[in-house]
Amino acid sequence: MQQKKAEMDFANLRKYAIDLTKMAEDGKLDPVIGRDEEIRRVMLVLSRRTKNNPVLIGPPGVGKTAVAEGVAQRMAEGDVPEMLSGRLFSLDMGAVVAGAKYQGEFEERLKGVLDDIKNAKERVFLFIDELHVVLGAGKTGGAMDAANLLKPMLARGELRCIGATTLDEYRKYVEKDPAFERRFQQVYVEEPSVEDTISILRGLKEKYETHHGVRILDDGIVAAAKLSQRYIQGRYQPDKSIDLIDEACAGTRISIDSQPEEIDVLMRKKRRLEIEGKALEKEPEEKERLGSVLSEIARVEEELRPLVARYSQETERLKELRVFQKKLDMLRRKRVEAEHKGDIDVVADLDYYSVPDVQRRIKELSDVGGREHEGKLVSEVITKEKVAEVVARWTGIPVSKIGLTQAQKLLGLRERLSQAVIGQEEGVRAVSEAIIRSRSGLGHECRPVGGFLFLGSTGVGKTELARCLSYELFDEREELVRVDMSEYMEAHSVSRLIGAPPGYVGYDEGGQLTERVRRRPYCVLLLDEIEKAHPQVLNILLQLLDDGAVTDGQGRRVDFTNTVVILTFNIGSEYLSGVDTGSSAAERERAKAQALYATQQTIRAEILNRLDEIVVFNPLGVTDMELILRKQVSAIEKRLGDRQIKLSLSPEAARRIISESYSPQYGARPLRRYLERNVATEIGKLILSGRATKNAGINILPRDTQEAPGSEWHATEKFLFQVTSVPETFECAMAE
Repeated sequence: MQQKKAEMDFANLRKYAIDLTKMAEDGKLDPVIGRDEEIRRVMLVLSRRTKNNPVLIGPPGVGKTAVAEGVAQRMAEGDVPEMLSGRLFSLDMGAVVAGAKYQGEFEERLKGVLDDIKNAKERVFLFIDELHVVLGAGKTGGAMDAANLLKPMLARGELRCIGATTLDEYRKYVEKDPAFERRFQQVYVEEPSVEDTISILRGLKEKYETHHGVRILDDGIVAAAKLSQRYIQGRYQPDKSIDLIDEACAGTRISIDSQPEEIDVLMRKKRRLEIEGKALEKEPEEKERLGSVLSEIARVEEELRPLVARYSQETERLKELRVFQKKLDMLRRKRVEAEHKGDIDVVADLDYYSVPDVQRRIKELSDVGGREHEGKLVSEVITKEKVAEVVARWTGIPVSKIGLTQAQKLLGLRERLSQAVIGQEEGVRAVSEAIIRSRSGLGHECRPVGGFLFLGSTGVGKTELARCLSYELFDEREELVRVDMSEYMEAHSVSRLIGAPPGYVGYDEGGQLTERVRRRPYCVLLLDEIEKAHPQVLNILLQLLDDGAVTDGQGRRVDFTNTVVILTFNIGSEYLSGVDTGSSAAERERAKAQALYATQQTIRAEILNRLDEIVVFNPLGVTDMELILRKQVSAIEKRLGDRQIKLSLSPEAARRIISESYSPQYGARPLRRYLERNVATEIGKLILSGRATKNAGINILPRDTQEAPGSEWHATEKFLFQVTSVPETFECAMAE
């Protein structure tokens, strides 16, 4: 009778709110780890005499709701001061507003909830997630909104409320109502570190193992925290790490419930053979073929039998393991309930008999799975490789790149860059050494990974080195953050980089530079042709290169400490383009000194002094052009894609291409244009005419005479193209 009366006392609360304390008593809430300081701060504010209402403020996904659930768990365990013993309800504002058609209906519902709290015989605390929604909730015509209904009770201390919202929404909505804001005390919830995230995941591990019926290894947990921090931007810990583990578990569960690939392939083959056999039975003259089909079916069945038996055995073990995991979870909830009721006998029975028996059986089944790990058809284990596969699906970064450790990447950085950027060994060395210093911990913590100024004439590989560096460090080549500084020739255009200040058009849009780096902080930033930008625009480089951060128009601090900053500069390049591989060392040094002097006369010393290296790019020689030609021909082959057409260039053709396209002043770009015009176009004609088909080879030779070639040749003014089944091998002789 008393229980029924208590339920009647909470009629409105139970209709429009969720009892978090009851959920904690039933063991339905996830454990809260690493938030003891925030929970203590909330309890301290709740213990005040008036205005005892904490509001949890922090980025989305850092665990604000978990802090409130942690308070509910402590209330359920009795681990709170006497003045905080009671129940914590989570208000569902959507349920309060939903269906309130007539004026006054919403106010009546909310007033009923508040009256239940006020008249309750035990203390009731209210948790409002997304606190900003109460400002304006239910306001229609002359009606009051939820905030105005809450204010009197909040001010008098009759209602103790925990709110939660993000910093942006708090600033946008709550701070605009000072009368409502002053009734709350801010409690900031910061994003946990990677180490704290690993601890949180270890605490949640058992919940996800029970739900999905899988086993999560510790290296999978560590990988989830580190890979999410490294590759997933725009989200916060521990939310993104938990989602990684959850999706990896879900994927493994689906693969367990699905037929293994080995069995599926054989089953489909058997079905196909059976259909063929049925058709052959009606053809008397096909007895020999029918016999071979039947023998093939028998062979497939023989191959299938042990696989099916093994699969059945493995799935039975996994089903049994999942049953015992759920049973263990149920026993633990039962123990919590018995402990609250003071039933010592049940607690003792569970602690010393039931729970140890189930745990022992789970260990036996898990050990069997561990011993049978090699050659298993299905695996319930979540490893770091499976977590890396999920990251690859989310980000599009290949798993092989994610699996490669940072040390391996850095140690081979110089070699890989040298293969990609031809003829610039000095520049590649300077860049790779600066990156290694930074990444090995010898660089400055509050500065970008590297700051470089690239000097050199056009077409020598400045932008290509930036692209290759982006790919090697951050696994992205095409999404290099490139800013064309010729668009910032006016002093006021700095607002386009960092965002317009308040009150100006475009304030809400953010800056073209800061927004892109804020969303993708792991990147290579290329500021192209900085000599064309207004000097005042370049002032932004001072704090960017020195402090590793820029404050945008909205007052947000954008972090550049994970960014490689590259500036390109063309003034003085005429000195460098005037020398080539035939010039003496003294002439080269003189040209380099002249280019550096021109740079110092144009760019202020305080900017140059903040750079790690000023990299001078050398003009390309004939030998460099031969290597670049090979790369360009390979690039054309790659563009042919599924046609798999192979190109073979004779040494004479290679020499003609280089001699007619080589220009020390313009670098490698004329070579690319020459190939597009004289080679790629003609190959396109051969494909469209049907002469060059899939897996064909095309030999390319120079046309030295004006005589009409044979029909097997496709002739142009400069070259002969011969389509064959197998191309001749000229490649090795190209550099002779």
